[in-house]
Amino acid sequence: MNQVGLCGMAGCGMTRRRFLGGCAACAAAGSLSMLPGTVHAAEQDSKTRIRIIYSLHGAQQTGPDWPNKGFDFQPVMQRVRDELIKRCPGFEFTTSLANGPEQAKAIVEQDKAEPVDGYLVYQMNCWNQVVQTMAATGKPVLYADFQYGGSGGFLVYTAGFIRRQAPNVGFIASSRIDDLAEAVKCFSQAKGQPAAYDFAGAVCRVRTWRTSAAGDLKCTPDTLKTLSAEDCIDRMKAARILAVQGQNAGPAKPVMGIPLEYVSFAEVNEAWEKADKDQARDVARRWRKTAAAVIDVSDETLDTSAAMYLGMKAVLKKHEANAITVNCLGGFYGGHIHAYPCLGFHELANEGLVGACECDIRSTASMLLLTSLTQGRPGYISDPVIDTSKRQIIYAHCVASNKVFGPQGQVNPFTIMTHSEDRQGASVRSILPEGYMTTTIQIEPARKEILFHQGKAVGNDPDDRACRTKLAVEPVGDLEKLFTQLDVWGWHRVTCYGDLKTPIYALADAMGWKMVEEA
Repeated sequence: MNQVGLCGMAGCGMTRRRFLGGCAACAAAGSLSMLPGTVHAAEQDSKTRIRIIYSLHGAQQTGPDWPNKGFDFQPVMQRVRDELIKRCPGFEFTTSLANGPEQAKAIVEQDKAEPVDGYLVYQMNCWNQVVQTMAATGKPVLYADFQYGGSGGFLVYTAGFIRRQAPNVGFIASSRIDDLAEAVKCFSQAKGQPAAYDFAGAVCRVRTWRTSAAGDLKCTPDTLKTLSAEDCIDRMKAARILAVQGQNAGPAKPVMGIPLEYVSFAEVNEAWEKADKDQARDVARRWRKTAAAVIDVSDETLDTSAAMYLGMKAVLKKHEANAITVNCLGGFYGGHIHAYPCLGFHELANEGLVGACECDIRSTASMLLLTSLTQGRPGYISDPVIDTSKRQIIYAHCVASNKVFGPQGQVNPFTIMTHSEDRQGASVRSILPEGYMTTTIQIEPARKEILFHQGKAVGNDPDDRACRTKLAVEPVGDLEKLFTQLDVWGWHRVTCYGDLKTPIYALADAMGWKMVEEA
């Protein structure tokens, strides 16, 4: 386990008895008033005063973002508050909401009059920058992830704190409230300590101690014949990526040797408008018939989604390309396209082509690499979430194939649902096969690097928050190390079924690229 660096100067060398004794120092219980407000227990000098700051847009979510439009955070905040009171006697909690640096700075100013002993920052939406301001105070900060709500920002910002070796910022990424409460108790250890006290290390020891033990990583046999490195390179050079993100069009610099061309929204939208209506209805009827269920998606929406699929196929054929990535949210919200491409991407992946979200060119190239190397297996682009309580990384997105072993391979069930963030359009929840080894990568052409980790597929999380498809994987290696790269590499990862370690290392060697082990 690579925990010494992450756990700070103190390391992890302690017995269970010493560990539990050090982390269980608490006094009398208190009560908590309604948000926003202050919880006052019996007035004692020994009370540890903590401000809980919920980092979010607002108590009710009015716009599209993780976890989803219309989400009510009040019950979540109520539960966190109630559980911490119950589990952490001897603490006094003050609660606040903040949506960014300005509100965070106002809270810091407010606390000068009545200082607190530390901050618990709960990341509820992805990218609100609140924790940075609290960390700059020098006080102990416990940074927590509301999973499938704030996970993107949480993971990226946490990696930054780890890289800077910030001793006052500890983090917790668990779906289990007990783990949060035990980490909160570390504030009592930090109280009265000098500024250099390793609060991050104390929290790390709690987190790693409570992380689930590794399970059985023996996988279901999976026969896979990959291309040689040289043949894969040739196939990528013969491919072409179309990137759709604005109204500009024309060739661009190749990515990993793969030709790249920009295509305008207008061209894709015109192809959507010209798609044969009868053919689109046939595709839509097939989707409805083969899906395990269609939830809150109308026939009209399925028809327009099928027309988008046919339009993208026409654009791919025109440009002699086999991969397309679209700025789907910007295009849809900007009125440049009039149907989400999610179901179209799903269908392209099932055919051995590449359809990728958010005009993410790096991830599109990663998907094309995997599809080429495996002779047809689709890559699955995702926003990862890490849950230490289950020792899992969960790959979440609203697009996924249901033919993970290639166009001629076995089919797994899928459900058609609305796009998660805004509850509009149509997207896919694919119930991906369990028991198999998966390989996850990301490329960085500027550094000529390939990021790499592997894991055994162990489940599909049905949580309604955030993206629809959620493949849960137990990683091979050190779960803690997965927290360290997201500030440099970004949030997206690309996953493929199969043990591809040997062929990907051979490919990197043939290209003169460096492999970076993520776990």
